[in-house]
Amino acid sequence: MPETTNDVSLPERLALRLEVEEFLFEEAAILDDWRMDDWLALFTEDATYVVPSTDVPNGDPSKDLTLIDDDYLRLTWRVNRLKSRHAHREFPYSRTRRAVTNVRILRCEGDEIEATASILISRFRHGEFDQFVGRYLTTLVRTPVGLRIRRRRAELDQERLSPNGALSMVF
Repeated sequence: MPETTNDVSLPERLALRLEVEEFLFEEAAILDDWRMDDWLALFTEDATYVVPSTDVPNGDPSKDLTLIDDDYLRLTWRVNRLKSRHAHREFPYSRTRRAVTNVRILRCEGDEIEATASILISRFRHGEFDQFVGRYLTTLVRTPVGLRIRRRRAELDQERLSPNGALSMVF
Protein backbone atom coordinates (compact mmCIF):
# COMPACT_ATOMS: atom_id res chain seq x y z
CA MET A 1 0.00 0.00 0.00
CA PRO A 2 1.28 3.54 -0.72
CA GLU A 3 2.78 5.70 2.02
CA THR A 4 -0.27 7.91 2.47
CA THR A 5 -3.90 6.92 2.46
CA ASN A 6 -4.55 9.74 -0.04
CA ASP A 7 -2.73 7.70 -2.69
CA VAL A 8 -5.33 4.92 -2.66
CA SER A 9 -8.92 4.65 -3.74
CA LEU A 10 -11.80 5.34 -1.40
CA PRO A 11 -12.78 1.64 -1.19
CA GLU A 12 -9.19 0.73 -0.21
CA ARG A 13 -9.08 3.48 2.45
CA LEU A 14 -12.42 2.37 3.85
CA ALA A 15 -11.32 -1.28 3.92
CA LEU A 16 -8.13 -0.36 5.79
CA ARG A 17 -10.02 1.79 8.30
CA LEU A 18 -12.56 -0.98 8.83
CA GLU A 19 -9.76 -3.48 9.47
CA VAL A 20 -8.17 -1.17 12.05
CA GLU A 21 -11.55 -0.41 13.66
CA GLU A 22 -12.31 -4.12 13.99
CA PHE A 23 -8.94 -4.63 15.67
CA LEU A 24 -9.45 -1.73 18.11
CA PHE A 25 -13.04 -2.80 18.88
CA GLU A 26 -11.87 -6.35 19.63
CA GLU A 27 -9.07 -5.00 21.83
CA ALA A 28 -11.64 -2.95 23.78
CA ALA A 29 -13.82 -6.04 24.28
CA ILE A 30 -10.81 -8.06 25.46
CA LEU A 31 -9.95 -5.40 28.05
CA ASP A 32 -13.57 -5.02 29.19
CA ASP A 33 -13.72 -8.80 29.66
CA TRP A 34 -10.45 -8.65 31.67
CA ARG A 35 -8.75 -11.12 29.32
CA MET A 36 -5.30 -9.77 30.10
CA ASP A 37 -3.29 -12.57 28.47
CA ASP A 38 -5.25 -12.11 25.24
CA TRP A 39 -4.56 -8.37 25.43
CA LEU A 40 -0.83 -8.92 25.91
CA ALA A 41 -0.85 -11.24 22.88
CA LEU A 42 -1.97 -8.25 20.75
CA PHE A 43 1.48 -6.64 21.20
CA THR A 44 4.70 -7.32 19.32
CA GLU A 45 7.78 -8.23 21.33
CA ASP A 46 9.34 -4.84 20.48
CA ALA A 47 6.22 -2.97 21.61
CA THR A 48 6.02 0.17 23.72
CA TYR A 49 3.02 1.29 25.77
CA VAL A 50 2.99 4.89 27.03
CA VAL A 51 0.47 6.91 29.01
CA PRO A 52 1.89 10.45 29.40
CA SER A 53 1.00 12.58 32.39
CA THR A 54 -2.21 14.54 31.99
CA ASP A 55 -0.42 17.89 32.32
CA VAL A 56 1.98 17.14 29.42
CA PRO A 57 -0.01 14.90 27.05
CA ASN A 58 2.48 15.41 24.20
CA GLY A 59 5.44 14.74 26.48
CA ASP A 60 8.44 12.67 25.48
CA PRO A 61 8.91 9.70 27.87
CA SER A 62 12.70 10.13 27.66
CA LYS A 63 12.44 13.67 29.11
CA ASP A 64 9.02 14.08 30.71
CA LEU A 65 7.14 12.39 33.53
CA THR A 66 4.79 9.66 32.34
CA LEU A 67 2.11 7.66 34.10
CA ILE A 68 3.18 4.53 32.22
CA ASP A 69 6.21 3.90 30.02
CA ASP A 70 6.45 0.16 29.36
CA ASP A 71 8.36 -1.97 26.93
CA TYR A 72 7.11 -5.51 26.27
CA LEU A 73 8.84 -6.97 29.34
CA ARG A 74 7.38 -4.35 31.70
CA LEU A 75 4.02 -4.76 30.01
CA THR A 76 4.21 -8.49 30.74
CA TRP A 77 4.99 -7.73 34.40
CA ARG A 78 2.06 -5.29 34.51
CA VAL A 79 -0.35 -7.90 33.13
CA ASN A 80 0.89 -10.60 35.52
CA ARG A 81 0.55 -8.23 38.48
CA LEU A 82 -2.95 -7.17 37.47
CA LYS A 83 -4.01 -10.82 37.27
CA SER A 84 -2.66 -11.53 40.77
CA ARG A 85 -3.92 -10.56 44.20
CA HIS A 86 -0.92 -8.20 44.50
CA ALA A 87 -2.79 -5.54 42.52
CA HIS A 88 -4.98 -4.61 45.49
CA ARG A 89 -6.77 -1.82 43.65
CA GLU A 90 -7.81 -4.26 40.95
CA PHE A 91 -8.83 -7.21 43.11
CA PRO A 92 -11.56 -7.81 42.37
CA TYR A 93 -10.98 -6.02 39.09
CA SER A 94 -12.85 -2.93 37.96
CA ARG A 95 -15.75 -3.26 35.60
CA THR A 96 -15.13 -1.18 32.49
CA ARG A 97 -16.77 -0.30 29.20
CA ARG A 98 -14.74 1.24 26.43
CA ALA A 99 -15.99 3.24 23.48
CA VAL A 100 -13.53 3.61 20.60
CA THR A 101 -14.58 6.14 17.96
CA ASN A 102 -13.34 8.50 15.27
CA VAL A 103 -10.76 6.05 13.99
CA ARG A 104 -8.48 7.65 11.41
CA ILE A 105 -5.57 6.20 9.50
CA LEU A 106 -2.63 8.59 9.65
CA ARG A 107 -0.08 6.63 7.67
CA CYS A 108 0.32 3.27 6.00
CA GLU A 109 3.77 2.25 4.85
CA GLY A 110 4.91 -1.30 4.24
CA ASP A 111 3.56 -3.49 7.04
CA GLU A 112 3.01 -0.56 9.43
CA ILE A 113 -0.22 1.35 9.95
CA GLU A 114 -0.42 4.44 12.15
CA ALA A 115 -3.89 5.23 13.44
CA THR A 116 -5.58 7.45 15.97
CA ALA A 117 -8.90 6.96 17.74
CA SER A 118 -10.91 8.76 20.39
CA ILE A 119 -11.57 6.76 23.55
CA LEU A 120 -14.03 6.92 26.41
CA ILE A 121 -13.48 4.46 29.23
CA SER A 122 -16.10 4.14 31.97
CA ARG A 123 -14.94 2.41 35.14
CA PHE A 124 -17.09 1.11 37.97
CA ARG A 125 -15.35 0.13 41.21
CA HIS A 126 -16.57 -0.06 44.82
CA GLY A 127 -19.68 1.98 44.08
CA GLU A 128 -17.71 4.73 42.34
CA PHE A 129 -17.86 5.74 38.70
CA ASP A 130 -14.97 7.31 36.80
CA GLN A 131 -14.63 8.25 33.15
CA PHE A 132 -11.43 8.66 31.20
CA VAL A 133 -11.49 10.56 27.92
CA GLY A 134 -8.65 10.75 25.48
CA ARG A 135 -7.17 9.25 22.37
CA TYR A 136 -5.03 6.39 21.22
CA LEU A 137 -2.09 6.89 18.91
CA THR A 138 -1.32 3.38 17.72
CA THR A 139 1.21 1.86 15.36
CA LEU A 140 0.01 -1.50 14.13
CA VAL A 141 2.07 -3.97 12.19
CA ARG A 142 0.91 -6.82 9.98
CA THR A 143 2.16 -10.20 11.18
CA PRO A 144 1.42 -13.78 10.05
CA VAL A 145 -1.22 -13.96 12.82
CA GLY A 146 -2.86 -10.60 12.00
CA LEU A 147 -2.45 -7.03 13.16
CA ARG A 148 -0.40 -6.44 16.30
CA ILE A 149 0.40 -3.33 18.33
CA ARG A 150 3.97 -2.09 18.00
CA ARG A 151 3.43 1.27 19.71
CA ARG A 152 0.54 2.49 21.84
CA ARG A 153 0.23 5.94 23.34
CA ALA A 154 -2.91 6.67 25.36
CA GLU A 155 -3.25 10.42 25.89
CA LEU A 156 -5.82 11.35 28.53
CA ASP A 157 -7.66 14.67 28.34
CA GLN A 158 -8.79 15.24 31.92
CA GLU A 159 -6.85 17.30 34.40
CA ARG A 160 -7.03 14.71 37.15
CA LEU A 161 -7.49 10.97 37.04
CA SER A 162 -10.06 10.34 39.77
CA PRO A 163 -11.10 11.69 43.14
CA ASN A 164 -8.54 9.46 44.86
CA GLY A 165 -5.86 9.86 42.20
CA ALA A 166 -5.30 6.11 41.91
CA LEU A 167 -4.31 4.60 38.59
CA SER A 168 -4.33 0.82 38.38
CA MET A 169 -6.15 -0.06 35.18
CA VAL A 170 -5.08 -0.46 31.58
CA PHE A 171 -6.04 2.26 29.13
